[in-house]
Amino acid sequence: MPIRVQNDLPAKKILEEENIFIMDERRALSQDIRPLRIAILNLMPLKEDTEVMLMRSLSNTPLQIDITFLTTKSYVGKNTAKSHLDNFYLTFDDVKNKKFDGLIITGAPVEMMEFEEVAYWDELVQIFEWSKTHVTSTLHLCWGAQAGLYYHYGVNKRLLDKKMFGIFYHHVLNRREPLVRGFDDIFLMPHSRHTGIDEEAVRNNDRLKILAVSDEAGIALVMSTDGRHVFMLGHPEYDRVTLDMEYKRDRDKGLPIDLPVNYYKEDNTSIRPDLMWRAHGNTLYTNWLNYYVYQMTPYILEENDNNDK
Repeated sequence: MPIRVQNDLPAKKILEEENIFIMDERRALSQDIRPLRIAILNLMPLKEDTEVMLMRSLSNTPLQIDITFLTTKSYVGKNTAKSHLDNFYLTFDDVKNKKFDGLIITGAPVEMMEFEEVAYWDELVQIFEWSKTHVTSTLHLCWGAQAGLYYHYGVNKRLLDKKMFGIFYHHVLNRREPLVRGFDDIFLMPHSRHTGIDEEAVRNNDRLKILAVSDEAGIALVMSTDGRHVFMLGHPEYDRVTLDMEYKRDRDKGLPIDLPVNYYKEDNTSIRPDLMWRAHGNTLYTNWLNYYVYQMTPYILEENDNNDK
C-alpha cells in the first residue's frame, strides 16, 4: 500500500529500504485518488521507532493512506527531539475541526498510574470524545486500549502480579467477525505490560465483543459491536528485537524483569529471536483498514459534518 508521508520523515527511508511502498507528497498530488486519512496519536517515548512499526503494519493493502502524526500538547516527552515533533507532528488543536477515516492511539509507559493522574488525561478525554463524531473507527493499542475501554465502557484496569512479558498463544473467537478473517485458530502476539483489564466487565457488556483470548495473557482483542472501537491489549506491530531491547534496558537498570516468554531460543539472550507474529499482525491491520475504515467511511469525509466550525 502506498503510504503518504512528508518527504523528509526519517522513517520513510527505513521503510523504503525494506521495499515498503512509501509515497511522498509530490507523487501523491499527481494521483486522482482520495486517500484514507489516518491519524496516529503517538504516546510512546521513542516516537520514531513507533512510527516505523505502525507504518510497516499499515503497508499491506492497495489503499493509499495519508498519515497524520499527533502528539499531546499538555505533555512533551524528553525522548524525541523537539525538531522532530515540530516538523512531523500536530496536536489536537490543529485537527479538532477535521474528520479522519481512522485513528490509532498507541500505548504509553504510564500504566502504573491511575488514568486521571496521567499528565495528558484531560487532553486524551477530549480526543476520545472527538473521535465519536470525527473518526470512522479507532484502533487502541495496549495502554491506549485500557484507557479507551475505561473511558468508553467503564472497564477498570488491574495491577498484575508480575509483568506480562513475551510472546503468547491466543485463541480466535467469533470467527465470522471480519477483523479476524484469515487468522489461524491459534496465533502468537507480543505483550509487554504490568496491568490487565477487568475481564468480567468486558464479558458482561453487550456492546463489546471478544475476538481473541490467551490462556496466559487473558483477553487480548475486543471490539465494539458497531466496529467503531477496536481494543488490542498486545503489540502485533512490534519488531523482532523490541522485546529484546526492553528486556536488556530493564535488566541494565537493575529493575525486576523476567526473560520474555517464548522469545529467546533456549532462553539464550545472545541468539537472535525468531519473528513469529508479523503475519497475523499485518492481517489484523489490513482487516481493520478494509472492513472498518475503508468500507464504512464516507467518500467525502465532510459531507455529513455538522460539527466542524
